[in-house]
Amino acid sequence: MPTKLETLKELFPEDILNISKELTEGEVKFLKQLDDLLEEKYRPTINEHWVNATVPEDFFDDMGKLNYFQNPLLFEGREGAKTPSQLFQFFMSYVVARFDVSLVTLLGVHQGLGHNSFLFGGSKEQIAYYIPKLQSHELRTCFALTEPEHGSDVAGGLETTAKCVGDKWILNGEKKWIGGANLADVIPIYAVDVETGKPKGFIIRPEQAGVDIKIIENKIALRIIPNTIIKLENVEVEEEQRLQNINGFKDIAKILYSTRAGVAYMATGALAGALRATLDYVTERKQFGKEISKYQLIQEKLAMMQGNLAHSMSICAQLARMQEHGEYDEVATSAAKMMNSLRLRESVAMGRGITGGNGILAEYDIARFFSDAEAVYTYEGTHEINALLIGRALTGDSAFI
Repeated sequence: MPTKLETLKELFPEDILNISKELTEGEVKFLKQLDDLLEEKYRPTINEHWVNATVPEDFFDDMGKLNYFQNPLLFEGREGAKTPSQLFQFFMSYVVARFDVSLVTLLGVHQGLGHNSFLFGGSKEQIAYYIPKLQSHELRTCFALTEPEHGSDVAGGLETTAKCVGDKWILNGEKKWIGGANLADVIPIYAVDVETGKPKGFIIRPEQAGVDIKIIENKIALRIIPNTIIKLENVEVEEEQRLQNINGFKDIAKILYSTRAGVAYMATGALAGALRATLDYVTERKQFGKEISKYQLIQEKLAMMQGNLAHSMSICAQLARMQEHGEYDEVATSAAKMMNSLRLRESVAMGRGITGGNGILAEYDIARFFSDAEAVYTYEGTHEINALLIGRALTGDSAFI
């Protein structure tokens, strides 16, 4: 039986700051199970799924079977804890993102934005009914906020409307970029109350009358995720299916703040995946009679990628420590997301360059990370929007408009 340190060395050889040593033995065992599942079951076909824009059939069910919300391994040595540790949540996102960015995004939308819509926005009765089913993956969800003409300005720009008629709400409008809506059982959707002008949250199902969901085609990034357009035409929602604690954008913002750190985690894992793909290539590829890993210029770029990874991991670790103590800071999470996605974008470009012409072929992995980094760079707040959040905190002046 390998020791914890032996397992960590095998699992996270790129962790040069030894941040993973802070994980408990149970958490390390779980992460090893997760990594084994990804490598043994999904590695042979992941690039094929990316090229063909298809979702691996069993992924969602397999993740549910791992029971990552309540697995006993995650509570060993953490007596009294009711949720997995924040550091574990970082490394879980990291492991999946290191394997594939689309899969971690699908998982993040379900366990983060979607799940937290019900957890933060639901009544006691809604939480009691939906949360256990979402955590076990008995039900699948997503998050329907952005629209064709409103992304960064959704705080004041939602056009989807909700009109109260008796004990029902009538929803009309359109949502865009909603990942996995066609696969979801329940969809938390956000619309403006025409009477108050404030957004509210509603629970709909894809099969409802008036709901039309179409997959967005021809993406260059996150090809495995079925991003969708949702059209709503006189969709009826009972009052009991309204998320009772979503009554303004501040309530929606709580959900976004809770998950922004997760995007920083995803970016860091993706950077590790790009580094692995590049290392695999340079140790096999020969030019001028020897492996290209033996050339100085190649090693300098690899060192830069490793340095970017260490930088990103350290930010994530500190963010996790803060959140473990209830410190959910908008500026800290915005800085982490902004900088880690920037370092990812820089690193995948170096990896793509190192792999030469072969780097544009999906079979060498780096092309997948190179393309998917473009999506990470702009979702959950673009570089510019996160910069403005930080700038406002530094100066006291809002420069959004």
